[in-house]
Amino acid sequence: MGANKTGYQILAADDEAELLDILELYLEREGIGIKKAVDGMEAMELFRQEVFHLVLLDIMMPKLDGFAVLRKIREVSRIPAIMLTAKDQDYDKILGLELGADDYITKPYNPLEVVARIKAQLRRNYDYWREQKEEKQELSYRGVKLNIMEGTLKRGQRNIEVTSTEFRILQMLLERPGTIFTKQQIFERVWEEPYAGDDNTVMVHISNLRKKLEEGEEGEPFIRTIKGLGYKVEKGI
Repeated sequence: MGANKTGYQILAADDEAELLDILELYLEREGIGIKKAVDGMEAMELFRQEVFHLVLLDIMMPKLDGFAVLRKIREVSRIPAIMLTAKDQDYDKILGLELGADDYITKPYNPLEVVARIKAQLRRNYDYWREQKEEKQELSYRGVKLNIMEGTLKRGQRNIEVTSTEFRILQMLLERPGTIFTKQQIFERVWEEPYAGDDNTVMVHISNLRKKLEEGEEGEPFIRTIKGLGYKVEKGI
């Protein structure tokens, strides 16, 4: 196995072992370490034993499918997660996003695309924080405190567990209260990719974020939908 030059290690689970072997070759070239699992049970065993910076999960796996593995991981971690699906169906994508996936890739795929998506998630979720050391470390608004350096979110005394993608979306909104952000603006900043069209990705993440922020809370919604335009948090509330 090649040297793990970046210090990053990912967990990749897919019952098609040959695809994992090919992916390993490409990741080695980028200096990214990989541990491979061929079913969901093996993936969970590895996850409990070692430190990973990202998980890549095939949905259709024996013993535990990718959705079940992601549910278990989200009970204890908000590590970036990418789902692999052989079904180009909105239901699979939406379910994965609702469970806390950060991205999804449809099979068959180009290994170069998978590596590019992995690198993008690592950059957003780890390199990004290193670059923020001189920036404002905390955003406070309507009882919500978003600690940029620690990656934590609180509303009052309640700790709120969010995924890395949800965190980045909320940070974008809190940096400019009163500003309406379109789905395209949110997607292109958070995912750092061109916006391909009007799909449900941003909407699902916003919906998840609202549920977590507003659980047990009364009053105006924290994140408002401006019909036909986008999303914002109100200024001066």
